[in-house]
Amino acid sequence: MSIRITEPFTKEKFKDLRAGDSVLLTGTVYTARDAAHKRITEMIERGEEPPFEIRNSIVYYVGPTPAKPGRPIGSAGPTTSYRMDAYAPKLLDLGQIAMIGKGQRSQEVMDAVTRNGAVYFAAIGGAAALMAGCVKSAEVIAFDDLGAEAVRKLYVEDLPVTVVLDSAGGNLYKEGRQAYLQSVENIK
Repeated sequence: MSIRITEPFTKEKFKDLRAGDSVLLTGTVYTARDAAHKRITEMIERGEEPPFEIRNSIVYYVGPTPAKPGRPIGSAGPTTSYRMDAYAPKLLDLGQIAMIGKGQRSQEVMDAVTRNGAVYFAAIGGAAALMAGCVKSAEVIAFDDLGAEAVRKLYVEDLPVTVVLDSAGGNLYKEGRQAYLQSVENIK
């Protein structure tokens, strides 16, 4: 069974999520990959306003394909998250409350998630068309010159994600591996 969470997104709504929970997100999500993260971080370091409010934001690590006629976005599968690890702790410290991507994160990101009461969600890799079907609107809001990696403001309905890192320090990749190894031992 999935937990439905709708905008406004707050730490309060995410605090009871645990690694392994299935979640359906409805609301505003921003897209950004490594090139956009670099620019956003540089803007913040120069004292400039970033292209969206960082506090209480969710950032989806995706570079969507061009939209087909009548659709807001093309295929929108997650990209590998570790490429954002150099930037994620700073954004989490500024109030970002969730990230969506795929793959493991560095210890610095894991510490920042816990320190800030945030969440790291995994999206379904290999299901880019399914993910795109949850996007109801998409608008480029910054760095249009980056093409697919431009920052977009998306409105999503029931975007399926799984909690990988929770605000209490849970880690699905670690806990899932331990559970698997334990089940193998029990079979022997």
